[in-house]
Amino acid sequence: MWRYIKWGFSITVLLVVGLFLHYTLPQHDVVRIVNTYQERQDLGDWTRIFWSTPDDQASGLMNRDVQFIQAIGADGKPMVYRNEDTGWSWPPYFKFDTANLQTEADDLKSTAETPRWAMVTHYGWRNLYFSTFPNAISIRPVDDPTATIIPWFNIVFFVILAIILLMLRRMWLQFRERMLDPVAQDVAEAWDGVEDRGEAAAQKARGFWGRMKAWFGTFKGRPRR
Repeated sequence: MWRYIKWGFSITVLLVVGLFLHYTLPQHDVVRIVNTYQERQDLGDWTRIFWSTPDDQASGLMNRDVQFIQAIGADGKPMVYRNEDTGWSWPPYFKFDTANLQTEADDLKSTAETPRWAMVTHYGWRNLYFSTFPNAISIRPVDDPTATIIPWFNIVFFVILAIILLMLRRMWLQFRERMLDPVAQDVAEAWDGVEDRGEAAAQKARGFWGRMKAWFGTFKGRPRR
């Protein structure tokens, strides 16, 4: 049973970490921008965690105006991005150019007849049921919808993460070898000593009671006077 609990805990931790990284790390879409607009959003429920908290705005606000960018992907599916500053808060994109980004998006608007393609870098998720939107970080024009996108930041991040994990694992193995294993060996030896002494005492007791039993046995069969 403990084996299943251990596997369940490990899978849960990996799932939580994977979802966190998928939400936080930058992603790239090639889209055609069709519109930009501004809308007042209510921030009073639990979905507030999916909205940014700019440094110049109080966290206690119940609603505020948010800018949005509407786009159509190369596969024809619609996508809507929010355009909010992240400031100095999490995730650490240090985005302060919301107005400039909205202007760039306005400049890249196009129609299906004369499309202009743009690569939108963003983080976050689009969810229709919870009305959550990915936050656009940057926009730049590309030549066609099949433009090759190499996620250099993510590659470097995972390489560094792998190196850190390998270093931590090596440090843990060295710590266990130098500190924990000797203690465990001493405890095992002490326990073996206790068992040996207990076995010796048991054998001695058995020998004593055996002699006593033999001595009492000498009285059996003697003629009574």
